[in-house]
Amino acid sequence: MSKPLSDQEKRKQISVRGLAGVENVADLKTNFNRHLHFTLVKDRNVATKRDYYFALANTVRDHLVGRWIRTQQHYYEKDPKRVYYLSLEFYMGRTLQNTMVNLGLENACDEATYQLGLDMEELQDMEEDAGLGNGGLGRLAACFLDSMASLGLAAYGYGIRYEFGIFNQRIVDGWQVEEADDWLRYGNPWEKARPEYMRPVHFYGRVDHQPDGVKWVDTQVVLALPYDTPVPGYKNNVVNTMRLWSAKAPCEFNLKDFNVGGYIQAVLDRNLAENISRVLYPNDNFFEGKELRLKQEYFVVAATLQDIIRRFKSSKFGSTEVVRTDFTTLPDKVAIQLNDTHPAMAIPELLRILMDEEKLTWDKAWDICVRTCAYTNHTVLPEALERWPIDLFQNLLPRHLEIIYEINRRHLERIASKYPGDADRLRRMSLIEEGGQKKINMAHLCIVGSHAVNGVARIHSDIIKDTVFKDFYEADPHKFQNKTNGITPRRWLVMCNPGLAEVIAERIGEDYIRDLDQLKKLLRFEDDDSLIRDIAKIKQENKLKFAAHLEEHYKVKINPESMFDLQVKRIHEYKRQLLNCLHIITLYNRIKKEPKKAWTPRTIMIGGKAAPGYHTAKMIIRLITAIGDVVNHDPIVGDRLKVIFLENYRVTLAEKAIPAADLSEQISTAGTEASGTGNMKFMLNGALTIGTMDGANVEMAEEAGEDNLFIFGMRVEDVKALDKKGYHATEYYSRIPELKQAIDQISGGFYSPNQPDLFKDIVNMLMHNDRFKVFADYEDYIKCQDKVSALYKNPKAWTKKVIHNIAGSGKFSSDRTIAQYAREIWGMEPSLAKIAAPDDPR
Repeated sequence: MSKPLSDQEKRKQISVRGLAGVENVADLKTNFNRHLHFTLVKDRNVATKRDYYFALANTVRDHLVGRWIRTQQHYYEKDPKRVYYLSLEFYMGRTLQNTMVNLGLENACDEATYQLGLDMEELQDMEEDAGLGNGGLGRLAACFLDSMASLGLAAYGYGIRYEFGIFNQRIVDGWQVEEADDWLRYGNPWEKARPEYMRPVHFYGRVDHQPDGVKWVDTQVVLALPYDTPVPGYKNNVVNTMRLWSAKAPCEFNLKDFNVGGYIQAVLDRNLAENISRVLYPNDNFFEGKELRLKQEYFVVAATLQDIIRRFKSSKFGSTEVVRTDFTTLPDKVAIQLNDTHPAMAIPELLRILMDEEKLTWDKAWDICVRTCAYTNHTVLPEALERWPIDLFQNLLPRHLEIIYEINRRHLERIASKYPGDADRLRRMSLIEEGGQKKINMAHLCIVGSHAVNGVARIHSDIIKDTVFKDFYEADPHKFQNKTNGITPRRWLVMCNPGLAEVIAERIGEDYIRDLDQLKKLLRFEDDDSLIRDIAKIKQENKLKFAAHLEEHYKVKINPESMFDLQVKRIHEYKRQLLNCLHIITLYNRIKKEPKKAWTPRTIMIGGKAAPGYHTAKMIIRLITAIGDVVNHDPIVGDRLKVIFLENYRVTLAEKAIPAADLSEQISTAGTEASGTGNMKFMLNGALTIGTMDGANVEMAEEAGEDNLFIFGMRVEDVKALDKKGYHATEYYSRIPELKQAIDQISGGFYSPNQPDLFKDIVNMLMHNDRFKVFADYEDYIKCQDKVSALYKNPKAWTKKVIHNIAGSGKFSSDRTIAQYAREIWGMEPSLAKIAAPDDPR
C-alpha cells in the first residue's frame, strides 16, 4: 500500500484556500525570521522546533492585529447591539491552523515554511490544545465564537482563563490516570493581557440596609485580570474578542497580619484568592456543589458585567467618559446569553448593579434584566442540574441571596394569582427547593430571569416543555424556543479534512464554506461514478493516515481495509459505551464460533475521558481495555476485529480521527442526549451513523433520509412506556442467549482472568439498576450492526449513502444556529459583508 500523502503535500495540489501569493510568501519569510531572531532566540544560537512554532504563530498573529483593531473601531463607530456569550467553558483546541484558514493564509504559510526548510505540520504539533472545556458545551461555545465572527456580529465570549484545563488522560495497565494539563507552561502567543481593564470582584461580607439604599460591605476583594484572544471570522476581516478572566490577589490581600509577624504566611495566602482561576472542574453532565465552583461562577459574571456596563456607558469611538446614563436602552444595545446555568448569577448581579449602584427601582431593573438575558439549557439529567445550598450563598454572596429571595417572592405571587389554590404548583415552581437542606434551583432562576429559554435540538426542546420545565412552559409559553446545535465547517471540514473539502469544491464551488446549505447540490452527483470514487479515495487516505498515527503513538497495527467504527465522547452511562462493549463481545464470540466465515473486518475505537470521581465511568474504561487485551491477542480473530481505546481524546485528536471514521456510534438512550455535536462532525466528514432517535440524530435522519442512517432502538415514548411497565434486565438476560453469554463472560472473569470479580460492579449495575436500559436495546442494536456489516461489503452502495449524509449536513452549521439566535433571541441581523482590511483605505 502506498504511503498516504501528508496534508502539506495534499495542500500543494489544492485550490480551496486560494493560491499562495508570491509577495505574501516573501513577506511571511521576512517576518518569520524577524520574530525568530528578535523575540525568541536572543541569547541562544540554536533555535528549537518550539522557537519555530512561536515565530510562525507570531507571524500569523501580525496579520490578525490590524484587523482586530479595525474591527473594534468599526464597532465603536457604528455602535451596534453587542452580544455577550457567557460560558464557564471554551474548548478551543489549537489556534494556529484555524487562524490561517480564516485569514486565507494557509497556502502562503505552507510555501514559506517549506522554503525555509521547515515542515508546517511538525510546527503545528508544537501547539498545546486550549482545553478549557469538558466536552460538548465548551466545544459548542468555541464553534459559536467562530460563527459570530464569520457572520459579522459584534460578539464577545467571556469566560475563565483556567491555568489548568481538562486533565490529560493516560491509560496505565488499562486504567485511566489523570495528569494536570499545564497548557500555559511555554506561554500562549494568542492571548494579550489587558491589566488596564482589571476589575474588583467581591465575596463574603454583609448587607447594610440604609435609608439611601443597600450596601454590600466588609467584603473580600479578588481582582479579575482579563486576557484577550482574537477570534477571526472566515475571510471577512472581522476579528472579535474572547476575554478570559484570571484571578489576582490585591496587593493588600491578608497583609493585615503583617504587623503581627505573619508577613510570609500573608503573602503565601494570596494563593487562596488566585485559586479561583486555577483549574477547570472536570465534570460533564454532573453537578458538584463546591464553594470554589460557586466562586468561579460568580467571579466570571461579576467581572464581565462590570465590563459590559463600562462599554455600554462609554460606547463612542475614542471616548472613555460616560456617554450613556439611561439604562432603559440597555436591552437595545446588549444581549447576554447564558450558556447553561453556570453563569446564572448574571441575573441577580445585574439587578444588584442596577438597584444598589445605579439606583433604579426594582420594577425598572427587573424589566431591563429580563429583556437582556437569555438562557440555553443543555441537559435534562437531574444529576446535572445545579442546586446550590442556601447556607453557602448566605456566607459567600449574602446580597445576592436577598435578591434571589425577592425574585422568588414576586414570581410565586404571580403564579399564585394565575393558578389560585394550586399549592403543589407553587412548590414545584419555586426557585427555592425546601426539604432537608434548602437549595436554590439555578435553572428556575434562569427561566424566570430571562426572556428566552432554548433547548439545543428539536426533540430536547420538546422534552423541556413536556416534562422538566412543563409548569414554566404553561405559565410563559412565549419564552420557549429551539435552537438546534451546529458545528463550524471551517475547523470541522476545511481544516481537518482538506481533501474532502476540495472534492466538494470541485463539484459545487467554494461558497458552501460560508453557506453550508449549498451541500444539497451534491445530490445532483449521487450517481456520478467519479464523485463516488473520489469520496471513497479521500476516506481511504484519511484512514491510512490515521492508521499510521495510531501505529506511531499506540504501537498497534490495524487493517486499513477494515471498517473504522468510532465512539468518541465523554464516558458516561447514558452515552452507553457499555452497549458498544456488548456488541464487541458478541462479534468476538461469533468469529470464534465460525472462524471460517467471511466476516466484515472492523476496528472498533472508543475514546473519551471519565470524570475523576465517577467510579462507573472509570470501570467502563477498564472494561474496554480488558476486552481489547483479549480480542487483540487472539490469533483466531487476527485482523478481522481490533479494539482500541483512544487515549486522551481531545479536540486535536478529534480532528485526526473523525475524517477517518466509517461508522459513527451515537447510541444514547432516547431522551438523554440533549443534542450531540460529534454526530454532526462525523456526518459532515463522510461517516455513516448508527444511532438512536435521540438529540440531533432525529434531525440528521430527517435531513439525509432515515434510510441513509442506521436507526435502531426505543424512541422516547417507548422508554416512557417501559418505565411505566418496569424495566427488568433479567428478562432480556434469560431470553437472549448471546447477551447472556456476554454478561456471563464479563462476570466470570473471562476478560479479567487475574481478577475474576473485577467487573462485578458493572454487571450488578446492568442487571439491577441500569437507568439507561442497555439490555432493552441490545437485540435491535446487534441486528442493526449486522446490516452495517453487510452494507460495508458493497463499497459503492455505502459511498452513495455517505454522499446523502454529506449533502444533508448543511443544517448543522453553527452559522445557521447563530443566525437563528441572532434573529430570534438577540434581535440582531447577521451579515456576510466584509469590512475593510487594515491596509485598505477606509
